[in-house]
Order: sequence, then C-alpha cells, then structure tokens
Amino acid sequence: MSNEIDIPSVAHVIQLAVAPVFLLTGIGAILSVLSGRLARVIDRFRIVNNMEGDVRTAHEVEIGQLLSRSRWIHWSITLCTVCALLVCIVIATLFIGSELGKDTSSVIAILFTGAMLTLIGGLTCFLREISIATDVISRDVT
Repeated sequence: MSNEIDIPSVAHVIQLAVAPVFLLTGIGAILSVLSGRLARVIDRFRIVNNMEGDVRTAHEVEIGQLLSRSRWIHWSITLCTVCALLVCIVIATLFIGSELGKDTSSVIAILFTGAMLTLIGGLTCFLREISIATDVISRDVT
C-alpha cells in the first residue's frame, strides 16, 4: 500500500523538475554559443600573436581587444556553468526532499535565486563581450 502513495509523490516531483530541466537545455545552448565564440577569439589571437615586426605592432589594439573578449567570455561561461550546477542541485534537492519527506522549499528558493543571479551575470558578461566585438566593426566603418 505504501508503494501506491509513493508513486504519485514521485510523479509530482517529476512534474516540478520539468521546468528546471528545460532551463538546463537553454543554458546548454548558451554555453555552446559561448564556447564557439571563445574558440574563434583564441584562433584569431593565435594568428595575430604569431605575426612579427610591424605587422604585429599594427595589431596591438586588436590583441588587447581579443584578450578583453576572452576574459568576458570566460566569466560568462563560468557564471552560466555555475547556474547550470545550481539548477542541477535544485532538481536533486526536489527528489531528496521528497524521499526524506522534508520541506526543502526554502533551500530550493535560495538555490534557484542563486541560479537566476548567476545566469543574469553570465548573460551580462556575454553582452559586454558582444559590445567589444561589435565596437571593432563600428571603428572600422568610420
């Protein structure tokens, strides 16, 4: 008889965990974009950094921008990864709390708020990196 009671309880926890799982999918997509951008910055940095003499000197500003972009992307990836880890902990806490019969709502609220704050930080860093990248375009046009 106790198994019949547990099945609806687990089903309810699974329903609660669906939204965070979709959030993880979105964060994964963001991390994929960020990793691609970081790879392009690294590739360009290697090309410019291997230049010699006057050609390299002419690209000193670009080297600085590439370094700055790589730092912003690094922070963005770090914050988005922390967000994903916090969401995973939220999901685990849902199931652990259900199994132990404990009210974990305050812990879940704190973890989810932390996840949202780190996601906001990661997206803000991403926005800054894009700003630096597009600044190069606007400077080349004028």
